[in-house]
Amino acid sequence: MPRPRRILGVVARQMFLYRRSVSRLLDLFYWPTMDLLLWGFLTLYLERGALHLPRFVSFFLGALILWHILYRSQLAVSVSFLEDIWSRNLLNVLVAPITLTEYLLGLVVISLIKVGLAFGIMTTLSVLFYGFNLLKLGAVLFPLVVNLLALGWAIGFVTIGFIFRFGQEAEILAWALIFVFLPLSAVFYPVEVLPVWLKPFSLLTPSAHVFEGMREVITRGTLPWKHLLLAGLLNLVYLSLGLAFLKRQYQYARRMGLIPKIGE
Repeated sequence: MPRPRRILGVVARQMFLYRRSVSRLLDLFYWPTMDLLLWGFLTLYLERGALHLPRFVSFFLGALILWHILYRSQLAVSVSFLEDIWSRNLLNVLVAPITLTEYLLGLVVISLIKVGLAFGIMTTLSVLFYGFNLLKLGAVLFPLVVNLLALGWAIGFVTIGFIFRFGQEAEILAWALIFVFLPLSAVFYPVEVLPVWLKPFSLLTPSAHVFEGMREVITRGTLPWKHLLLAGLLNLVYLSLGLAFLKRQYQYARRMGLIPKIGE
């Protein structure tokens, strides 16, 4: 049974890194702000300019904020793990009286904190600058966000598994792997615009159903039960496979004596 005190210890260790690190704080606040301003002004131009395209602010800003939830949840788990590698602290953590499950739960809590901060910043700025409030989606926003968090964690677990197997050579996946899902997720466009051969792959990603569901809420005002159900079921599969992959690679790294070499 995971012990909350150990999980909070992992969280506290990560939070201490941000107390006097300007670069980490900038990464936490700068990119969400710049992305929102850039895409927000672009969508205003498209909506109010010569193209006269309706609902661009709602579609683009809503999609951008939700995409950042997915991206940040994955990145927080992966980079928090890498922090222990970069500081040569991973071996200390793994020989401490803490289980792998407790350690991963600590990383998940860290991701919730970071995602919450980014979501708060982007939602506030979207209201102030563009008059768009994502919270107006209502109660349906909660399952949309939960599904994105779950997918982000699943991708993060797979990334950690690759790092256990291949060492720091695989750390680029912490930033790259999530973008494999960007074109398939139909973030800024509906699934129907994808090539016929690519649509089945898109519909097998939970994020595609989340963004399709968001557009359904905005355009029709109805609850996208079908998309929410499919996203939830797919996330159960993704999380199970991600955790199984991580555990398998962790056991392989222990058996082959690779863990002390990670980061050297």
